[in-house]
Amino acid sequence: MNNKFIKRLDWYIIKKFLGTYVFAIALIISIAVVFDFNEKMDKFMTNEAPWKAIIFDYYMNFIPYFANLFSPLFVFIAVIFFTSKLAENSEIIAMFSTGMSFKRLMRPYMISAGIIALVTFGLGSYVIPKGSVKRLNFEDRYYKKRKATSVRNVQLEVDSGVIAYIERYEDYNKTGYRFSLDKFVDKKLVSHLTARSISYDTTAVNKWIIKDYMIRELHGMKEKITRGETLDSTIVMQPTDFLIMKNQQEVLTSPQLGSYIDRQKQRGFANIKEFEIEYHKRIAMSFASFILTAIGLSLSSKKVKGGMGLHLGIGLALSFSYILFQTISSTFAINGNVPPALAVWIPNVLYAFIAVYLYMKAPK
Repeated sequence: MNNKFIKRLDWYIIKKFLGTYVFAIALIISIAVVFDFNEKMDKFMTNEAPWKAIIFDYYMNFIPYFANLFSPLFVFIAVIFFTSKLAENSEIIAMFSTGMSFKRLMRPYMISAGIIALVTFGLGSYVIPKGSVKRLNFEDRYYKKRKATSVRNVQLEVDSGVIAYIERYEDYNKTGYRFSLDKFVDKKLVSHLTARSISYDTTAVNKWIIKDYMIRELHGMKEKITRGETLDSTIVMQPTDFLIMKNQQEVLTSPQLGSYIDRQKQRGFANIKEFEIEYHKRIAMSFASFILTAIGLSLSSKKVKGGMGLHLGIGLALSFSYILFQTISSTFAINGNVPPALAVWIPNVLYAFIAVYLYMKAPK
């Protein structure tokens, strides 16, 4: 078999793989859009959502979000669908009869998986989060309120050795009540500020207006007390740091997620596991394309009596179980003590073993 034929065969498989992948996305997402619209239509009409917003703000961002979310399922369907057809038409047997090894057959499949992985990661990390801002804002306005409007008992480190505390924060007036700010030097308290309220000034970054305050400055055995009505102050915190919207992690790009996680860890803010899971999941889900492609090819490259239906059934069961296992392991990280990075990668490790086993059993 000459080099030219190999290159032509590679392109043939890559085009078939990617073409079937795009077709599977178009087919399943079309069905998903119909069901989603049917479910939410009453709410949209009740809240008088304009058609332009429904189409461009919601569904134009809904489609890439769910296409990327279920990319492993589409990869499986694409591999199994067209590889089973190749096997049924005895094309794979013809390839093997010319001396092609199963390992060599995998090359165009892995190239295709690499293209899908890069596109999936790029979309999930940089493009889709920006669109999700519009999608979630649309849902918050016309379907279901997602944004938290108040929060209690906020405590975070706003600077090195500076701890802020707000007993209750209300977003409608950007005001926190029963505020305190403690400054420590060498683990010793040197300043303690208490105030009746603190309001966020939206005209400037990190600007807060402190009202009805008292400052106690401690210098050894001496203490200085200062009282006042109003104090303009720059405190490195914003309402978005503690007023977390449901699914807020979806609207941050991967660099923004990384910075947010680091900042919140420094401040001692504990409720960031969902953000860590989202950060690691974007990488793990992209890498899954290689594993699921190997499983799909190993399953469907052999001509069997059940044909494509049997392959598709097994493939769908495995792909859905992968997505289910991904969800379960993420839940363990949120509700248990499993590190988010480990929880997200457990399904990949398990299915990598399945891929190796099926590869060993595949026709050679």
